[in-house]
Amino acid sequence: MATSPPFPTYPPGPHGPLPLRHPHWWQRRWVRYGALITLLALSGLVILALVRRQTGTEGFLVGLALAVLPVPWLIAAFRWLDRVEPGPWRNLVFAFAWGACAAALIAIVANSFATKWIATATADPAGADTLGATVIAPIVEESAKAAAVLLVFLFRRRDFTGIVDGVVIAGITATGFAFTENILYLGTAFGADQMSGGRGIASVTAATFFVRIVMSPFAHPLFTTLTGLGFGIAALSAERQRARRALLPVCGLLLAMSMHAFWNGSSTFGEFGFFAVYGGFMVPVFGLLTWLAIFTRQRELRTVREELPAYVLAGWLGPAEPFALGSMRARRTARDFARHHGGRPAARAVAQYEAYATSLAFLRHRGRKGKAGADFVVRERELLDELWKRRGLARPALEYAARASLPVPVRWAASPAAPGPGHGYPAVQMPAASGPAYGYPAAPYSAYNPYRS
Repeated sequence: MATSPPFPTYPPGPHGPLPLRHPHWWQRRWVRYGALITLLALSGLVILALVRRQTGTEGFLVGLALAVLPVPWLIAAFRWLDRVEPGPWRNLVFAFAWGACAAALIAIVANSFATKWIATATADPAGADTLGATVIAPIVEESAKAAAVLLVFLFRRRDFTGIVDGVVIAGITATGFAFTENILYLGTAFGADQMSGGRGIASVTAATFFVRIVMSPFAHPLFTTLTGLGFGIAALSAERQRARRALLPVCGLLLAMSMHAFWNGSSTFGEFGFFAVYGGFMVPVFGLLTWLAIFTRQRELRTVREELPAYVLAGWLGPAEPFALGSMRARRTARDFARHHGGRPAARAVAQYEAYATSLAFLRHRGRKGKAGADFVVRERELLDELWKRRGLARPALEYAARASLPVPVRWAASPAAPGPGHGYPAVQMPAASGPAYGYPAAPYSAYNPYRS
């Protein structure tokens, strides 16, 4: 268990403690954030101008209104998948912005340049378009989207701990990319209808909307999820397994490119090639990956239930908390209980407590398997600090949630109440066993409010 001081210490030098080195100006956080925001903003402005130039103002507005429809549903699906250990919103915002702005800009410029070069070199514009769609576009687009997953993997390593994190970051990035691409396709289709007089169901816009928004809104997320899967498995590997950590993301990226190329080439497989690939390949793969993601989420909950009891024995957590934290239903019950008795601040504290406890369970799981980093002890202490700060608000709600979710009453062993020496934490010892005691009541009533002092 954690026996280190609450903050990391540094080995002393020959003349006392070593002086801390100040980071260079380009290493400061505000500089890096500013550079990233500027890059994404400029990419957004350029891609906006390019799409509007190709579709026209009216076509752009129509494409925007139609392309935004699947975005909330896709983001909600990935956020639901990420509820066990929710990632920071800043990572998701970055992923979506990268996909919608930077990756889309790279794809438009690179695809156009490569297709024109092939058409000029071969004097076969039709063949160049086919080659661009089936070979160039999958390589360029999947590489551009994978860059966002790579950046989060490298610079937000604490937030990237497993398969679900890889799937979520990749899916959100691809959702942003598909959003911009759909604006372009739908806006162009609307412009074609304006020129030809197409209206209603028989119009090009309606056909494009049906194929891209109704039938296959998950296409780009599905491709890039394979890349995220490779990064997620690499995140579960030990640091000494360098070859595996490098090759798995590359294998995932190659699978994403291959699937993307197969999907784009379906139109060349005959009159019903598209529907054959859609029903015989895309839908089954989508179902398989969905099952894998849900199975992984359930395994994460099981990891929480198995790893946290060690902290119960040390007095950091209440006896029923591992069960409550390992059940999504109990977690929701705990937040509702806290909101009912303590308002939104209490519910927010409970949600943060759940997230930190989940991160602690995953950290211990990696440590037990020898896959934790060199900062294991420091990170463990940081997470325990955050839990201890919120225990007064979170513990009553989790105790109630555990009792409300269990079919039979649970007896409690009295936990150490006095803080341990030195830092205000409980001593690392077994809880007292002088006799069982019941915790909070199984249902709230008007005279009882654990948040009222």
